[in-house]
Amino acid sequence: MFFVDTLEFEGLGNRSYLAGGPSAAVVIDPPRDIDQIITAAARRGVRIAFVAETHVHNDYVTGGLELARVTGAQYLVPAEAHVSFTRAPVADGDTVTVDEGLVLRAIATPGHTPHHTSYALTEDGRDVATFTGGSLLIGTVGRPDLVEPRLTEKLARAQHASAHRLADELDDEVPVLPTHGFGSFCSSSQAEGDATTIGKERATNDALTLDVDTFVAQMLAGLDDVPAYYTHMGPANAAGPLPVDLTPPRRADAEEIASRLAAGEWVVDLRSRMAFAEGHVAGSFNFEGEGKLATYLAWLIPWGKPVTLLADAPGQIAAAQRELARVGIDRPAAAATGDPAGWVRAGEELASFPRARFADLADVRGRGDDVVVLDVRRDSERADDYIDGSAHIPLHELHGRLGEVPDGVVWVHCAGGMRAAIAASLLDAAGRDVVAVDDGFDAAAAAGLTVVRH
Repeated sequence: MFFVDTLEFEGLGNRSYLAGGPSAAVVIDPPRDIDQIITAAARRGVRIAFVAETHVHNDYVTGGLELARVTGAQYLVPAEAHVSFTRAPVADGDTVTVDEGLVLRAIATPGHTPHHTSYALTEDGRDVATFTGGSLLIGTVGRPDLVEPRLTEKLARAQHASAHRLADELDDEVPVLPTHGFGSFCSSSQAEGDATTIGKERATNDALTLDVDTFVAQMLAGLDDVPAYYTHMGPANAAGPLPVDLTPPRRADAEEIASRLAAGEWVVDLRSRMAFAEGHVAGSFNFEGEGKLATYLAWLIPWGKPVTLLADAPGQIAAAQRELARVGIDRPAAAATGDPAGWVRAGEELASFPRARFADLADVRGRGDDVVVLDVRRDSERADDYIDGSAHIPLHELHGRLGEVPDGVVWVHCAGGMRAAIAASLLDAAGRDVVAVDDGFDAAAAAGLTVVRH
């Protein structure tokens, strides 16, 4: 009897899979921190016989090479992927026997990348699952624009063909188990739901219900911004990532924190946006550990810039270190935990700024106060609706465009509050008077603000 265990990585919007039989298993698209995969296999009492990649990933650093080395597993990588390490190249139609009666079959599904490969798991000759990586996702497909702009339309058409191949070759009841699509920016559109099958996708997925020209036109028109750190992920994975080091970073005292800030390094406060607004080290940035930490910190930070982490407790530092390692931000320069008052030198005070709701902004505008409303949502979000008279700089561009923010008290908002808190910390560190709007954007119109809709 086969099993499939799912490992979820909510911060990145990805999943990895451990699948096998009574004695052996295969791992599909493992994360960089392989210890949890090894633990999952030990819990099942199985040997990891194979590690398989669906593609050279653009959004995270894989742990596949290290997992294969540690376990002695065969490392299956698409044959057409250009990599600098020894692996077992996999071509369309190749099979490996995972356990008795359990076979993994490679299915070429180009589109997300030119070499993308899905895998069908077959038990006693019957397909029981398909691992689709960045090909067929839940209600959508992986985006085709992460490899090379000149290939984007060609890959979009390949995505359509690959989705149809999967639907043609697999029965309706076969579960579709993608790597991307749970909030990942590798998804070409927002995926809905938690589970799906070939049959469900056949009935609802645009790649399977629209003709190729309509599908390609709609997908290309709807592609969102690409996180800047994606530029570094593919090359790191192709070169062969180094083993991850999750030993605790050195402790920093107030003097060292001040020194690192003075040197232009990033000091990142992982506490809640409420706690940060109430009191924080002047010049530090707020990326909540409970939010999409890896995505947004890696997107904004100048690549290679040393980072010091601040948090309530060591567990928060450890969790953040693990998540950041998944996107290639290794070894924090230092860390500090505990009472924020201990993070500043004697005689210095913590900085703060107010938080508010859209109703408060409406009151201020109603009094005639001259304030700046800054929208830090992405272009695609603002295209739907925006507050009349607001300025717009997407969060991922704000650090390099602070000089473009109009003079005055800045009321900064996003769609829900998390990104506004990051933006408020960037503005506060730059010496601006800022108010963080911690509210859902749906409340703007209800509060009496004029919302322009398209």
